[in-house]
Amino acid sequence: MWNGNHTRQSASPEATTPRQEEGAMMASGDPETQDQVIAFVGVGMAFKGVIRYSGTVRIDGRMEGEIHTDGVLLVGKDAVITAQISSRMVVSRGKIAGDITATEKVRLLAPATMNGSVNAPLLSMEEGVLFTGTTEMPQAEEAITFRPASQDPATSHRATFR
Repeated sequence: MWNGNHTRQSASPEATTPRQEEGAMMASGDPETQDQVIAFVGVGMAFKGVIRYSGTVRIDGRMEGEIHTDGVLLVGKDAVITAQISSRMVVSRGKIAGDITATEKVRLLAPATMNGSVNAPLLSMEEGVLFTGTTEMPQAEEAITFRPASQDPATSHRATFR
């Protein structure tokens, strides 16, 4: 901030810039989310169509259509997305309605809302996230199969956790 004498004043500790929020969003301990953002839909912007990129895409505005990237999709807390999404990784604090297919993982951070399906080997959700939909974890098909000690087909039940 600048005062009338053109000297710099320090900003309040509570104030954050979109870049600081992006840094906090990406400070997840995942080095792969440290990629440079190459496509951006800012707050107050609306986009309808298809986004295809190689790298990291950040959405803070409104998006309707499809998003395809072999990198990371970052969804800011003000974002409203109605789309089919395919990505290596999705990290969201915003609102998504549609289907997500991620080859690596999906992270939903509060106050995110998700209404649709998630197909990813790993899904994590913070407390405070609203999720309505289905999940499929393709690599989990090799997961644990539990069988009771009794192997009599009439009395045994098999449970497979995905």
